[in-house]
Amino acid sequence: MYKQIIDKIKPDIEKTMAHFKEEMGALRTGRATPALIETVEVECYNGRSQLRELAAINAPEPRILTVQPWDKSIMKEIEKAISQSRGGLAVVNSGDIIRVSVPSLNEETRKEFVRNLKQKMEEARIAVRGAREKAWKELQDGERSGVIREDDKFRGKDELQKVIDEYNKKIDEQGEGKEKEIMTI
Repeated sequence: MYKQIIDKIKPDIEKTMAHFKEEMGALRTGRATPALIETVEVECYNGRSQLRELAAINAPEPRILTVQPWDKSIMKEIEKAISQSRGGLAVVNSGDIIRVSVPSLNEETRKEFVRNLKQKMEEARIAVRGAREKAWKELQDGERSGVIREDDKFRGKDELQKVIDEYNKKIDEQGEGKEKEIMTI
């Protein structure tokens, strides 16, 4: 019974991990990656859409991104959204393609990005702990209602902690990798 409770929280934790990975991708490292601008909100068609839904984004060079909108009539809106969303990006509209230059980072900016990364890592850990607390509460409620025996409750707690430790280790590994990427000149 306790294994079902643990299996039930894994999708929630996986969502947290996917969100964490997406947020890490949006952190600048000095290299141009499509993840840097793909979630930029563009005001068009009487609404808001993410850039990745409106254009092909490529990184042909280490410091250049190219944005090719599928509908050329929204070039100005895309250009405006990119230039307003991220400070320091140089946006050039050359007719049918938008070029985005990603400047190299100075030491102070790199340290600021590392601080942001650490904050996002902590937010992910907090979300994982929240899932653990939810599962632990279910284990305790199961024992109180007689569905789970006491020894299974504690076995479940140990198993749950192993799962949580595994996800925290993944968060740390991914965060350390991103930190090295940010600090590499």
